[in-house]
Amino acid sequence: MSRRKQSAGATPATVALTRAGVPFTAHGYEYDPAAGSYGREAAEALGLDPRRVLKTLLVSVDPAPGSGGTPRLVVAIVPVAGQLDLKAVAAAVGAKKAAMADPADAERATGYVVGGISPLGQKRRHPTVLDDSAMAHPTVFVSGGRRGLDLELSPADLVALTAATVSAIGR
Repeated sequence: MSRRKQSAGATPATVALTRAGVPFTAHGYEYDPAAGSYGREAAEALGLDPRRVLKTLLVSVDPAPGSGGTPRLVVAIVPVAGQLDLKAVAAAVGAKKAAMADPADAERATGYVVGGISPLGQKRRHPTVLDDSAMAHPTVFVSGGRRGLDLELSPADLVALTAATVSAIGR
């Protein structure tokens, strides 16, 4: 198993937090480029409860009325300890159905690579839904914008910076 140590340095996510004056702590860790579950790997490497480590997923939902039929991308943030409920995400944003977004579309829309997609500092702002379980913790961990880097911040600050809707979207 090959592991890589993540180097320090700013990412769009850390820049967004710094500009907003939001307190956060960056946690770097060695990662395995071949790991299958990026979020669970982060929780294990950092010795954290996987309910506090959040994964950022992009989903495609049916078009908004009057949009000409173009599907919308939505950011869904759930604990790595569980799974995303696609029907719940769709309902949270007023859509009828949702599906996981194509990874290439997710990378283009966010400016991050899969496994390092942060809900913060994305190229374009997308509707965001945070699983309500995150609010039970004083701090949560999200990707810092690259593999091997997680950012710890309060869930209230995460909601404020992403303009997230808080809803039960995990299972």
